[in-house]
Amino acid sequence: MLWWILGQGELLEAEKMTHFEPQLEASTWEQFKITYHHNVTHPLARLLLQIITIIITARVFGFFCKKIRQPTVIGEIAAGIFLGPSFIGTYFPEFSGFIFPKESMGNLEFLSQIGLILFMFIIGMELDLRVLKNKAQEAVVISHASIIFPFVLGVGLAYFIYSTAYAPNDIKFLSFALFIGIAMSITAFPVLARIIQERGLTKTKVGTIAITCAAADDITAWCILAVVIAVVKAGSFVSALYTVIMALVYVFLMMKVVSPFLKRMGEIYSNKEGLSKPVVAVFFVTLLISCYTTEVIGIHALFGAFMAGVIMPPNMNFRNMFIEKVEDVSLILLLPLFFVVTGLKTQIPLLNDAESWKLCGIIIAVAVAGKFLGSSLSARFVGQNWRESVIIGALMNTRGLMELVVLKIGLELGVLTDAMYTMFVIMALVTTAMTGPVLDLINWLAPEKIPVRAPQEIEDKGKFRILVPFGNPYRGKNLLRLANGLIKKSTANSTVTALHLSPSNEINQYNAKEFERESFKPIKAEAAKLDLPVKTVFKASPDIDKELVDIANEGNYDLTIVGLGRSIFDGTFLGKVLGLTNKIINPEKLYDTITGKERLFDSSMFDERTKQIIKLSKVPVGIFIDKDLEKIDSVILPVFSISDSFLLIYAQKLIHNNGSSIMILDASGIIKNNPEMLETIRSIEQTAPNHISLYNENKINKSLFENKDLLLISLDSWKKAIDTQSVWLAQTPSTLIIKP
Repeated sequence: MLWWILGQGELLEAEKMTHFEPQLEASTWEQFKITYHHNVTHPLARLLLQIITIIITARVFGFFCKKIRQPTVIGEIAAGIFLGPSFIGTYFPEFSGFIFPKESMGNLEFLSQIGLILFMFIIGMELDLRVLKNKAQEAVVISHASIIFPFVLGVGLAYFIYSTAYAPNDIKFLSFALFIGIAMSITAFPVLARIIQERGLTKTKVGTIAITCAAADDITAWCILAVVIAVVKAGSFVSALYTVIMALVYVFLMMKVVSPFLKRMGEIYSNKEGLSKPVVAVFFVTLLISCYTTEVIGIHALFGAFMAGVIMPPNMNFRNMFIEKVEDVSLILLLPLFFVVTGLKTQIPLLNDAESWKLCGIIIAVAVAGKFLGSSLSARFVGQNWRESVIIGALMNTRGLMELVVLKIGLELGVLTDAMYTMFVIMALVTTAMTGPVLDLINWLAPEKIPVRAPQEIEDKGKFRILVPFGNPYRGKNLLRLANGLIKKSTANSTVTALHLSPSNEINQYNAKEFERESFKPIKAEAAKLDLPVKTVFKASPDIDKELVDIANEGNYDLTIVGLGRSIFDGTFLGKVLGLTNKIINPEKLYDTITGKERLFDSSMFDERTKQIIKLSKVPVGIFIDKDLEKIDSVILPVFSISDSFLLIYAQKLIHNNGSSIMILDASGIIKNNPEMLETIRSIEQTAPNHISLYNENKINKSLFENKDLLLISLDSWKKAIDTQSVWLAQTPSTLIIKP
């Protein structure tokens, strides 16, 4: 039927196809190539390729920066410069021209603007105005000083630059000087907050003051920037008064009219069920109207986004939910586009003589002197000691992404030339990158005084101490249950510490306390159910694996119990290819593979995190494979070498504290030929009759694992079982693999 319809349709072509000309007069292969080229260079295909390239490059650079303890934003900015004319454009011009042709930059810049608007919206939401009201006057003094000092120095620097070729033509000195001043005065609140979290300063006095100063600094600096933009566009301060008056009216309406209305909505819709799409739409429309208003007034849409974030309902639960909705799309997908747009406008080859680099150095020196000295001296003036003062100065000198946002506005307004813009981008990179090393230097030159150890801490040192790090709180409950089995009747002589580490880039100042509370809620409930005293430790970290190992080693715990994760490289062919690639591109793993410390194709069943913990930990580690552990009444303990004798210590603890029954498998005859181990087992039997038994058969039957709750095995024996592909592995219950 279909064939007949098509045939009849061709008969109708005689009337319709009187002047038909083929679009492509070429061979089939040529037609395919032309069509393919058209598809590849289509604006949408080009944009998607750009986004893919940008995100991958930004994540790679961010990963390497994280490894050297630098904020990931440094890597993302560097990725933008790398993809721009300073590197790729210079050394691979054809590739750069294909990925980032000039005609495609409009779409990329438009998307980056949307990303910036969402980012500034988040920054506004992360600022808690109630904190600024409640904090001591000293934070306000430090904040204002950290703006005034660099602002004055920046204006002075502008005086010397204005007469040179680096200053733009047709821009009045007042506009140029004010903009250079504000560009020197910015502090990157989000980057500073991440650094404080990562260094464990959140709950310290110096960390609290720095956060408060940065928050006040952000609000003040952006208000001043709005005035500066008005002056630049109007040409003089008097002409800008109309813009300033409209801006003040706008701020008044936002704070006194819109904010109370949104606060009421936040109180009503403060849970996930209530935060429906129509409600979310109201808040996004408020954001867009705010951005539109400030753009029309003449103080830039980004100030409107920032202001919209500030007036969002102060309800912590509401802000946390809303930030989560916006943050991932903004920070991962759209914001990296801004870094590349910045990088494409950063032309380091323009600094092609000693004079240019000399001026760049002076700009960096003035920026550091203004912020670092201004903040440090003012902190010392209000009563902080010198150590805390210079730490505050180092933190306030962080500029990061916020500086790039200001520089972008300056370039758009014509206040900055391309060369000056490049110098200030380098200044932003240097001042942000130096924060970590300067803090390390301060701690080395003036280490924090260690308080005298309390009697309770001294007492804890003599106890059997277990560390239970967990990611998923509900999986952490079984880890806690296992720890309880080892110390249930000896809580007076034992301690259990539950540790939750979270990636610092997933936590903001607004949700940190709630995140901590929610993370430990199931753990505390399980501890109460078990009647087990538990200490809790929460920390944000850029490198969770290293942080975990450091805490375990420094705490000198007797046992660290970690849950076995699943590797993303397991289970699929693509996963195995990516896993192999990961070993090749990771320098440390490549070295270990070449030297034989690690095999190219590993069958250990351990994920990368677990392997790192095993490799770097200096204390005993228990790797727990959970198969819905409910009780620890029946335990099976295989012994494959004399070195497995340490497992008897854990067997004793399970028998004494939990009343467990232990079956020891001696299939290799190790215990049979070792009088010391036999005597240890006999002594356990005498102390706790009918709780320990010895199985001497050469063959391990699957039936031995039936009705068992836990397999207790050493790491070496586990590796042997994996290597020999022992058939009984498939029948094992929940397993605790211990590395002594």
